[in-house]
Amino acid sequence: MASPRPLAPLAERIEELLAPGGPLPLVLAGDPVLRAGTARYEGQLDPALLARFVEALRLTMHAAPGVGLAAPQVGVELRIAVVEDPATVPEEVRQARGRVPQPFRVLVNPSYEPVGSARAAFFEGCLSVPGYQAVVARHAEVRLTGEDEHGRPLDEVFGGWPARIVQHETDHLDGLLYLDRAEPRSLAADRNVLERWAQPTPAEAARALDFELP
Repeated sequence: MASPRPLAPLAERIEELLAPGGPLPLVLAGDPVLRAGTARYEGQLDPALLARFVEALRLTMHAAPGVGLAAPQVGVELRIAVVEDPATVPEEVRQARGRVPQPFRVLVNPSYEPVGSARAAFFEGCLSVPGYQAVVARHAEVRLTGEDEHGRPLDEVFGGWPARIVQHETDHLDGLLYLDRAEPRSLAADRNVLERWAQPTPAEAARALDFELP
């Protein structure tokens, strides 16, 4: 049996990834890169290549569309993610979920810790697990630390839906998918979530599908 072909240097692989232009291909669940964790970003890319990679992540996130994207989701094992949420949702959804607009930002080497003990549970999906959603109970408020793409320190407290987004994307960088934290009985096809469980909270789904909420 032939030995696996060694990976090309990281910068070379990213150049090849960016060469076609346009949105990057998304890596789907079952690919080992989503489970391998990531290396801290410590200047492995020159500033121009980093800027191009970040812009490609942004373009891909918008095209999907999604509100966050982590580097492993395009096959790159670096501790980098992007987030942005226009939060164009009805007022009752905004109130129930704490979903407020978030500007585009780059998270480099992020980590989070809970602020308080409160948890919030809502349906959640993932670009790398298309077609399904499940209820995930997450910390209602977290403190996120790290840097931005220019190396400036990030130390910010997030609550509501923004807290969910940064937890989801940081988990990707640790080799975790939202399904690892989800209530298994809540797993639902996108169509059923839209047709049956589109209420601002998953309370009705919990009663009908027989799972507990925090």
